[in-house]
Amino acid sequence: MVRKLLTSSLIILAMLLAGILLISCGGQNSSSSGQPKAGQSSPAQPKVGFEADLEYVRKGQYTYVWVFSRKDGQPLDKDDGAYLRTNAHQVVDWVTTEQGKKVIAGTNFDLALGNLELLKKRFVVEDYTSR
Repeated sequence: MVRKLLTSSLIILAMLLAGILLISCGGQNSSSSGQPKAGQSSPAQPKVGFEADLEYVRKGQYTYVWVFSRKDGQPLDKDDGAYLRTNAHQVVDWVTTEQGKKVIAGTNFDLALGNLELLKKRFVVEDYTSR
């Protein structure tokens, strides 16, 4: 009697598990046309150029991100680089981008408390900290 009850219980348990498995696997519908369904997004395009360089600096988890470029739109030269390194020595990471026309700076120091006004006299300065 106990053996028959145990066998019946195991059969019922197996049927319940099979039913749950069928329900959980059967909820996904596939599209026969191969087109993504509404609500599905296509894979993101990889970032290139300035956006990729900005993402690289942001992954450094710096508190502040600044972008410097020359006011005349020309590529930065050696003198510009030396000026930036001298007057923003708190910057940890410099990444040149846009064919040398911009440099992205990553730092944990607020340059506004340092030489930011001096840098603004020579360069176009953009704060990308919260963008």
